[in-house]
Amino acid sequence: MNPVAFRATLLNILGNSGLFALKLTAGILSGSIALISEALNSLSDIAASIATFICVKISDKRADEGHPFGHSRAEPIAGLIIAVLAGILGFEVIRASVERLLSDRAPEIGLFAIAVPLITMAAKGLMGLHFKKAGKLINSPALRATATDSFMDVFIAVAALTGILGARAGYPFLDPAAGLVISVWIIYTGYSIGVENIDYLMGKSPEPELLMEIKKAAMQCAGVISINTVRAHYVGSFIHVEIHVEVDKALSTYDSHEIGKQVERNVEAIKSIEKSFVHIDPV
Repeated sequence: MNPVAFRATLLNILGNSGLFALKLTAGILSGSIALISEALNSLSDIAASIATFICVKISDKRADEGHPFGHSRAEPIAGLIIAVLAGILGFEVIRASVERLLSDRAPEIGLFAIAVPLITMAAKGLMGLHFKKAGKLINSPALRATATDSFMDVFIAVAALTGILGARAGYPFLDPAAGLVISVWIIYTGYSIGVENIDYLMGKSPEPELLMEIKKAAMQCAGVISINTVRAHYVGSFIHVEIHVEVDKALSTYDSHEIGKQVERNVEAIKSIEKSFVHIDPV
């Protein structure tokens, strides 16, 4: 397993476990629905981080007879798991918040309850920056999804802090109201992550700028007259390319083949390209 991915996913599991214990303790002691919702969010994050760890490890396996192009589709599956768990959690928080709004129970907010969202904001902000950097470094959609989720958790903690401070100031309805805001944000985040990773699994085309970079790399090869066709799609977090290059029809089969191999090497030198398939068009 890639050491960058291993450290990031392990940090995710340990960090979310520590925050879950902290939030749950504060939520039970204070009776704050916002903090309990935060604890449920961290519980979801723990499950998602374990799924991410497993899927990243699978995606790093070498190609085999049953999977000749590797296992890179496992990473978007982790992103989908995060999205589904976020949706389930969001609706659960809505239910709990509505129940609290309809009741007369008020939370007992102490300094510990106030400190927990502040700790969460700092921890999740730093974790999000680390996951974003790691995801970009190794081109991992699972880690990028985790980074997005971590940054969303910062905003969720802000909403929880607002509700807690409002309840402490004598406005107890702000606590479940913060829970509702948190739930909507969680559902939206899950939706965004889900759409992105479904695109990876469905084999979406990369950005036009990358297609232009592929053409430029191919045209740098001696003997290439023109580019006929360029098609590319995601296979998990990596990209496969089909490219048709025009060469002089008077060339020998051997020389045409060598030009095709050089085009293949040039295209696969682009960081996000895993495999290129070159077709020779004699003109």
